[in-house]
Amino acid sequence: MTSYSYCPRLSPFSFSIIFKLSFFLSLLSRDDLPDLHFVLQGRSPHLQRLYPLLCLGFTCNIILNGLLLLSSYNAKHTFINPVGEHFLISLVVIAIRNGGVLLFRGLCVNVLNHNQSSVRGEVGKDAVTVFYEKVTALTGDQPPVVMSHKELHFVHIRQGGLYWVVTTTADSSPFTLVEFLNRLTTLIKDYCGSLSEKSVRMNFALIYELLDEVVDNGYIQTTSTDILKNFIQTEAVTSKPFSLFDLSNVGLFGAETQQSKVAPSAAAARPIMSSRGDQGGKSEIFVDVVERMSVVIGSNGVLMKVDVEGQIRVKCYMPSCLGYGAAVRVDECSFHQAVKLDEFDQHRILKVCPSQGEHVVMQYLLSDELPSAPPFRLFPTIERDNGGRLLMYLKLRCDLPPKSSAINVSVTVPVPKGSLSLSQELSSPDQKAELRAETRAVHWDIPRFPGGAQLSALFKLEVPGLSSASMMEVGPVGLSFELPKYTCTGLQIRFLRLTPVQAGSSQRWVRYVTHSDSYTIRI
Repeated sequence: MTSYSYCPRLSPFSFSIIFKLSFFLSLLSRDDLPDLHFVLQGRSPHLQRLYPLLCLGFTCNIILNGLLLLSSYNAKHTFINPVGEHFLISLVVIAIRNGGVLLFRGLCVNVLNHNQSSVRGEVGKDAVTVFYEKVTALTGDQPPVVMSHKELHFVHIRQGGLYWVVTTTADSSPFTLVEFLNRLTTLIKDYCGSLSEKSVRMNFALIYELLDEVVDNGYIQTTSTDILKNFIQTEAVTSKPFSLFDLSNVGLFGAETQQSKVAPSAAAARPIMSSRGDQGGKSEIFVDVVERMSVVIGSNGVLMKVDVEGQIRVKCYMPSCLGYGAAVRVDECSFHQAVKLDEFDQHRILKVCPSQGEHVVMQYLLSDELPSAPPFRLFPTIERDNGGRLLMYLKLRCDLPPKSSAINVSVTVPVPKGSLSLSQELSSPDQKAELRAETRAVHWDIPRFPGGAQLSALFKLEVPGLSSASMMEVGPVGLSFELPKYTCTGLQIRFLRLTPVQAGSSQRWVRYVTHSDSYTIRI
């Protein structure tokens, strides 16, 4: 049974009249009343009659101000349930690319029926079908973040190969909902370890409990990992539990191998430690320096534009690290509120008191210049042979230091319309290339590219009616890559100390990686 509370509320007209009257009455202070009574003595009886009226006005002023405060308090703290009111978030869905639903949760109460069941019908499971139809009907790999169907609005992001969707029928801010989805995925990653389909399936009960605490009746309450630790009771289920028989990192007579001194790629993909005690996990902290670069290189090889956006991420598995501070912003970089900047200006030392989970400790931006040369240079040759085929000879050089290397390098070369077939000559057998008609481009994939090396490729395309105008359609060339153990800005973590010294063994890991956000070379 739903209970309702009633509180008197003033109409806008009454509110304005009371406000104006209170304003004029407030011009007369309480201390002026005795002085005014002394002045009116000896005057005419008509003037002496003003004193009781002014006293009455002063009393009315106090009463009216009290009514204003009471009305303002009721307007802010009384929950009114009018019929037909829209809620902020009506549904949260986690879906896979083929339309399957991993998790479906209605987050608002049906007020019309006065029960606690989730809203169905227009914002029910049929909404998932509508969303999937709208996503698959669009051409391209990146559908719009916000889509609408009648009065129903879909806002979604893609994380871990999954669609994270919220629906709303209210006129809500899309930026608020996108930020909520980003924080929700970060929260679930902290508690479940990863955002993969397998992890979501194994921890669906935990995710349901998180949603119940994060969103109340359609309204967002909190997305703080520390606050929710006091209310979440479900334990996370990991895909690969710890085993005493795992001897992959143990050498002869139990000695450590070199592999045991390097953290595996999935070392940080585990749930945070529970606040109810250590569950056998190691006391570890991971620091990642991640950079994304956007580069435009002219056809003459001159660097035209460069932007590098970097982050220092900390993922903490040490429950005793607690602390708070105020957010600080400086030019070209920003810091998390848990960072203390007492020694930053002089010694470039950051003191961090992180809570459990993953946090972006520092964000920074470098524009217009690089301390070193761009990681890749391209020397292209485009011509037409006697048989009317288009010849593209590409020579790609990696200007990284010899000890560094690039992985997962992909070169995309747009080609003229109507290109039929492709023949290729590559400099090494581990490379591959193909002509994709849907993107109208040649994709050249290089698994590993050592620093200081140079690779080449010759592509021959059959293009009917090849002309000088169609040859102008070649390019610009786009590159995507990953540079492990390397930062383009040269930023490095010189030392990582833990104070006070934690009881038992605590491990510290630092990793560097640079991703290509947009790397374009004009030809």
